[in-house]
Amino acid sequence: MISFYKTLNNCICQIDEYEAGCWINVMAPDKDEIAVLQEKFGVEAEYIRSSLDEEESSHIESEDGNTFLIFDVPCVEKDGENIVYNTMPVGVVVTASNVITISLSDNPVIMDFVQGVVKNVQTAHKTQFVLMLLFRMATRFLQYLKQIDRHSRYLESNLRKSMKNKGLVQLLDLEKSLVYFQTSLKSNEMTTEKILRGRYLKLYDEDQELLEDVLIELKQAIEMSNIYSSILSGTMDAFSSVISNNLNVVMKVLTSLTVLMAIPTMIFSFYGMNIGSNTGLPLAQNMLFPSIVTVVLTATVGLILYKKDMFK
Repeated sequence: MISFYKTLNNCICQIDEYEAGCWINVMAPDKDEIAVLQEKFGVEAEYIRSSLDEEESSHIESEDGNTFLIFDVPCVEKDGENIVYNTMPVGVVVTASNVITISLSDNPVIMDFVQGVVKNVQTAHKTQFVLMLLFRMATRFLQYLKQIDRHSRYLESNLRKSMKNKGLVQLLDLEKSLVYFQTSLKSNEMTTEKILRGRYLKLYDEDQELLEDVLIELKQAIEMSNIYSSILSGTMDAFSSVISNNLNVVMKVLTSLTVLMAIPTMIFSFYGMNIGSNTGLPLAQNMLFPSIVTVVLTATVGLILYKKDMFK
């Protein structure tokens, strides 16, 4: 789908047809729309392929007067009952008269601009518009990182009360999400630093300040993701140790019970054999005796095991 947006009365509004200075947003284009992008707007086929490739990493390049950059944006996906944070690439083509964004599906960064959440954006100011996209991307990373931190603390408090596989799986998903974020943030930072050098986009004074703000946000997001990843990794290791310790306790208790149950089995096995009175066993004809011996031995061994904390 190809949509056109333009700043009217200091607000981004959707327009019906293409105009110079408008923003062209392309979402999951089909073959016909890809042909329009190539023929009417001069977008290279390689740019479109890279923008629609889920595994494409952030980078920037310039050719024939057009600048093409890809940056990763955070997104939230629902996998059954679990919430998974992931990243997806967004391609940005800066032509002589327009900015074109290409993405595989809806993402929160583009939707913030489409819905008018981001204010004071001028689609005709191409460099400023691209930098606003980057700034919104960085703030979205920070927002989702705070959500991950709150979610992980909530899961940790629940796991302290009841150790369930569901909570551990959700923690593992969050840990995986942080790995995705770290990788994407580092590549976004490298791309932003290349823009800062001024070789790909012409930067004015206000653009320079905005780009520096983007870098500050990205560095903060990278630091936060590293901290949260370390905390989450330590939490997972701690819960793994707790699970192993609980298993050892269960095995210890079961072993102690097995020892206690073996005592009456062993004694009554001797006295229950079909043998005569000349077996050498004391009071072989009196079945009360082995019962008394069984109770005494079981109680004695049980007391010894209890004092050694074998039932805790």
